[in-house]
Amino acid sequence: MMNLSLKQLFSRSIEDGPDVVRPPSPRSAKRKMLLITLAGTLALVGAVSSAYYFAMRPVTLRIAVGPQNSDDLKVVQTLTQSFAHSHVRLRPLQTDGAAASATALAEGKADLAIIRGDLDVPKNAQAVATLRKNVAVLWVPPPVKGQKSAAKITKIQQLAGRRIGVVGRTPANVNLLKVILTQYGVDASKMEIVQFPAGEAAEAIRSQKADAYLAAGPVNSKITTDAINASIREGATPKFLAIDSAAAIAQNFPAYEPSEIPAGAFGGSPARPDDEVKTISFSHHIVARKDLPESTIAAFTRQLFSVRQTLLSEFPLAAKIETPDTDKDAVIPVHRGAAAYVDGEEKTFLDRYSDYIWFSLMGLSLLGSIGAWFASYLKKDERSNNSSLRERLLDMLALARHSDSTDELDQMQAEADAILRETLHCFEHGAIEEGSLTAFNIALEQFHNAVADRKALLASMPQNLQRAGVQLRATGA
Repeated sequence: MMNLSLKQLFSRSIEDGPDVVRPPSPRSAKRKMLLITLAGTLALVGAVSSAYYFAMRPVTLRIAVGPQNSDDLKVVQTLTQSFAHSHVRLRPLQTDGAAASATALAEGKADLAIIRGDLDVPKNAQAVATLRKNVAVLWVPPPVKGQKSAAKITKIQQLAGRRIGVVGRTPANVNLLKVILTQYGVDASKMEIVQFPAGEAAEAIRSQKADAYLAAGPVNSKITTDAINASIREGATPKFLAIDSAAAIAQNFPAYEPSEIPAGAFGGSPARPDDEVKTISFSHHIVARKDLPESTIAAFTRQLFSVRQTLLSEFPLAAKIETPDTDKDAVIPVHRGAAAYVDGEEKTFLDRYSDYIWFSLMGLSLLGSIGAWFASYLKKDERSNNSSLRERLLDMLALARHSDSTDELDQMQAEADAILRETLHCFEHGAIEEGSLTAFNIALEQFHNAVADRKALLASMPQNLQRAGVQLRATGA
């Protein structure tokens, strides 16, 4: 009803003018607020969607691994293919070995690396998984007829002054040998240590290049097995040297652990060895930079253990992949992302970002309140001006009831038209509410009635009386 009344009054007040201006709907301000709310909601949804996209978009991690043609490199290449369509992807960086891989991680050239636990661990490295455990194998080939020197070696102390062959070119294996010799009081500087590349070790052993040999690798390592098989002479099996002081070595060097080589670990008949042999072991670890996000490493760890079973057929060593040590006193501290996976505390998207979403909602609500207050503050002058116009309309209402001039009434009518336009603009801008517009409607209707009544009265009076009335008012009589 109020809409119709306003339209009728407005049309009537300017029916003689050149333009007809239609007043806006009283609900336009509400529609504006609805549109603003909808826009804010869409903006929030867009922000959450963007956050989800950036949080879940594929991440590529550089992993340092080596040397060339090693089992470690082949495993990483297979993992790279398996992770091709996963959240976390890999890009192998080939190095010369575990030491070079550790250096690449320390210098920030790699995000992940496969390192040996008995080497210097970079300060920024944290454990993600144990790739495999390696054992130290010391053995003496059976004596050759006519030669007695090597036949007398039955324990490590007897290696003093001998020539020791080390399988593999890495200096880490030589350091491992020196750690063992030092524990038994053997001066490594008074003995000759020769290294053989893994591919040449079997031939060197057949050629009797040393009196005893050391190899380090998994129990089922093909390289170690081939080297031991090359030591067999005329059906005689090599003598395995037990490291009985493995616990003491582990006490002095936390990177090592006491371990055993099971009987028959290297096959053959008779079994090689024919009984369990005590030794020390160390691990190859997959480590990550400490500053990598928890969610990224947790996802990588989850992917790693989910594909482990699929690697077994091609890489039996994959069965040896284990979760990292999560104890606080671990030799290599565990990365918080790997720990979250191991402990079953891996966070979902909502877990990680719920606080941000909540604070964003609170922030939007606060900004909306501040915006509403600020908009209201900016419209304060407009409301004040409209209030003055409404008071002017009421004053004209009183004047119209006593006016003796149709010209004066027409002027007030024109002024009322201007006031109406200004009021409708204020309502359209949200400066005044529907209640204020209703009050203005009542005043405007009363003004129109007063003008119409006064014009009718003046029209019924003789012209001379009208002129007399105007003159009396002019003189103040």
